Amino acid sequence: MKLFEQQELQLYNSLTKSKEKFQPIHEGAVGMYVCGPTVYSNVHMGNCRTFLSFDLVFRYLKHLGYKVRYVRNITDAGHLENDGESGDDPILKKARLEQIEPMEVVQKYSVDFHNVMGKFNALPPSIEPTATGHIIEQINIVQDIIKKGYAYEINGSVYFDVVKFNEDHAYGKLSGRVLEDMIANTRELAAQSEKKNPQDFALWKKAEPQHIMRWPSPWSDGFPGWHLECTAMSTKYLGNQFDIHGGGMDLKFPHHECEIAQAEACNETSPVNYWLHANMLTLNGKKMAKSTGNNILPNELFSGENDILSKAFAPTAAKFFMYQAHYRSILDFSNDALEASEKGFHRLMDAYRSLENIATGSSSSFDVSQWRQSCYDAMNDDFNSPILIAQLFDASKQINTIKEGKGSITKEDLIVLKQTMYDFLFEVLGLVDYTSEGGDDTNKLSGAVELLISLRNEARANKDFATSDKIRDQLLEVGIQLKDGKEGTTYSLN
Repeated sequence: MKLFEQQELQLYNSLTKSKEKFQPIHEGAVGMYVCGPTVYSNVHMGNCRTFLSFDLVFRYLKHLGYKVRYVRNITDAGHLENDGESGDDPILKKARLEQIEPMEVVQKYSVDFHNVMGKFNALPPSIEPTATGHIIEQINIVQDIIKKGYAYEINGSVYFDVVKFNEDHAYGKLSGRVLEDMIANTRELAAQSEKKNPQDFALWKKAEPQHIMRWPSPWSDGFPGWHLECTAMSTKYLGNQFDIHGGGMDLKFPHHECEIAQAEACNETSPVNYWLHANMLTLNGKKMAKSTGNNILPNELFSGENDILSKAFAPTAAKFFMYQAHYRSILDFSNDALEASEKGFHRLMDAYRSLENIATGSSSSFDVSQWRQSCYDAMNDDFNSPILIAQLFDASKQINTIKEGKGSITKEDLIVLKQTMYDFLFEVLGLVDYTSEGGDDTNKLSGAVELLISLRNEARANKDFATSDKIRDQLLEVGIQLKDGKEGTTYSLN
């Protein structure tokens, strides 16, 4: 019997705004699509949180025994900013800035994305299609929507007719927006556009002369609309109706709303049964933004080369921190929170490793079977990773109690405890025990540097400035820069 036959998984569906029992379209198999990155810059921590949230979903579904086809796209076609209607093409803009070809931009930042996700130990998707590899499919969908009467061509561009669609369907049902209210709020802008209504969105845009990324179509040399790309790739690999569609909360409107409209216009069926949305990250209580400097990139987090955090944090420690909040909750990155989480992570790893040396007895003071089910109950409740982690901490306390001789465990229960800890720490959460396996030296380095900082502080207190300066200078020679501040001494890797 598969695990999924023994467990009842509940998902929070953004479409119905309620938790629902998960019932896949095809028994034992799951189709899941997640909107991937637009590759014109380094992937940021907010993106990483979204992709790690769905890595957790992917891992747990696989753990339950489902055959999962996970599709996550790469947006490498230079659609325009501002909902694909106007503004600059971000890939083209970066190509001009760096004086390289647009596809060099795409390659550079696709590699960065994959490297970062690899450091986080995220599983690759089953299929990772690109927008530029599916231009024909996108043109075919536009033709279908035109035939159905829900799109119109003007000056070489094709727009989705939202008002016409809303006569037969419900545009806005995912985001809860009412079309009449949207029209009322934007009526004065209508004369500024070639579209019939401001709410109409581009399915195909005619390329301006300076637009490098362009393809021939029945309407013009141009490029596809942003929303169209995901509809084409999700339905090609998962069918006209599939189980789960995920993405960041910021994509709910207009991107996902428009995906629903396009798919319903083509196929007369709702494309997705369960819509899942991950929430945003903040940094020190404020929105992450490059423009304000309140921003940190993953590699800056891993190396310590930033002015925001006091030291470097291993990818798995940062991942563990993110999983201590539910994926639908806003999570604030701060130095204190990361340090506290890192210490907790080390405690969990210590407890897991100590299972190898625990002596067994004739009885168990710890109800392992009930605890094991509580771990599943947490994940069955819309992938509630913070509750799961709380259960893992509870197990670590029980392990320490047994180690101290204040409790006992049978051989059979110890086997179950070991396997369950392994399953949830490494298979479901996808953590890496770098403190023992040597896969990452961040923790060892941190401990060594902290010791040297302590010795330097002691030398300074004794007015032994020669030793103090020697420690600082020799650390700098090997690429470790000490920073003295009001809160004490921190370091970064150069």
